[in-house]
Amino acid sequence: MAKVYTDSQDELTITNVIKHGLRHPVPKWAVLRLALARSLRIATPPDQVYDRRDSTVGGSEYALKELTGEGKEEAEDQTSLFLALLSAYYRRDLFADGDAFVCLLQRHVRRGLREFRSGWIESHDFHDYLLHELFGDLGGSTVVVSDLRERLLRALAEIGIATEIVDALDGPRMTRFMVRLRDINDHSPLLRGLDKLAFVLGLGEAGVFVSSTTEPKIAALDVPRIPAQWRFVPAASLMAWLSGAPTEWHLPVYLGQDVVGRPIGFDLAAAPHLLIGGTTGSGKSVCLHALILSLLSQMDASRLKLLLIDPKRVELAPYARLPHCVDGVLTDSADALDALNRLVDEMATRENELARVGARDIDEQKAASLNLSRIVVVVEELADLLLQSGAIEEPLVRLVQKARATGIHLVLATQRPDAQTFSGLLRSNVPSRIALTVQKGSESKIIIDETGAEKLLGKGDMLVRLLGQPTVRVHGVMLGSDDIARGVASALRRTG
Repeated sequence: MAKVYTDSQDELTITNVIKHGLRHPVPKWAVLRLALARSLRIATPPDQVYDRRDSTVGGSEYALKELTGEGKEEAEDQTSLFLALLSAYYRRDLFADGDAFVCLLQRHVRRGLREFRSGWIESHDFHDYLLHELFGDLGGSTVVVSDLRERLLRALAEIGIATEIVDALDGPRMTRFMVRLRDINDHSPLLRGLDKLAFVLGLGEAGVFVSSTTEPKIAALDVPRIPAQWRFVPAASLMAWLSGAPTEWHLPVYLGQDVVGRPIGFDLAAAPHLLIGGTTGSGKSVCLHALILSLLSQMDASRLKLLLIDPKRVELAPYARLPHCVDGVLTDSADALDALNRLVDEMATRENELARVGARDIDEQKAASLNLSRIVVVVEELADLLLQSGAIEEPLVRLVQKARATGIHLVLATQRPDAQTFSGLLRSNVPSRIALTVQKGSESKIIIDETGAEKLLGKGDMLVRLLGQPTVRVHGVMLGSDDIARGVASALRRTG
């Protein structure tokens, strides 16, 4: 008998949805049907990673009789509907291939359950979450924006600022209200009153951000919507943006969308090094994956080398078998120190080669036919690495001071952005920063030299300050394990 299998995490998700989301007893297969609907809303198909059968280690199994009603009376048997949905999704006839149907059904069900885990917070209304995820792009946002507009006007009046709203732009998670101040003297009180404004609006720890505009007396207020009304930035947007990235950029990478939904990316080669800081659950690791997948999608192993260091032994493991990786994925501090010291030697060698042919930097190497590859170092948890071995700071400092000209770039990520982890020497030589949600304003200052990251929304919400550019708020692209596996598989196919 054909069955759909789940693992222990899936079962925990099902239990949480029933207990904390639906809040009344329903059969487990009902949650699996909701998960299927959620997965079918994603344009890209789920990966083979969901084919594993883990029912013997905390998972479970569901016969088609439970899930689709197969074999029941005609009124209860919805198997043909399920077959039609998946046939339309894959544009192939699954009515004649029962094994493929069950396999693809399991992939979608399990991916949908993963989406519940990553996108729904138990303290928020599950029904609102489903309404947004299943029907959020089918219209009807006018009422939401209108309600938020009235609340904002009342809140501004309550803190003593008279304004009028001249426009509203609805982005992935926030609405940007363009407000005209009736008195220029209200500008300073508005800036000082942002915390009060957030309190009156009931935003909790999240904040209202204000930006200047080029129009007289017009300020832009970015007001968060409730999580049930968020639109996550889809994984497909990464490849769409990369296809149109500026051709003069050497290492284009994609982050996500800004407050009003415009795509945001940058040239890592011009950064030239990057610090990413954020607490657990802020989306730091997903941000790292977006950067790595951006690089892998454009450059083969002859043009790009990766030195991946992951003391946590988990996040960067999917990339270990890529030919781009110099030493696989390093997890031990002694191995990391040795690799970084060798990279310092490589930097010196490249400096000599460039000097020999009269090239100032790697951008001028083509005329001399050196064909040096770009090298990107990614450290998944800088604080853990330095805790294991303080000696690692020395090669890191030498690299961030001099490696740019030789085509070596560092991406340093940490959950603990403090002065001990990110010392003055590192800070002064890593000009580009990304701050995800942190606990304190002092941590935000360590990362981007200003407060604000303590008021972000989590789950990929970030403040990005690139070299020579003003800080911009970005909502990160949503990537799951299937998107990562697909990107790795694509990179392996291109390298043969």
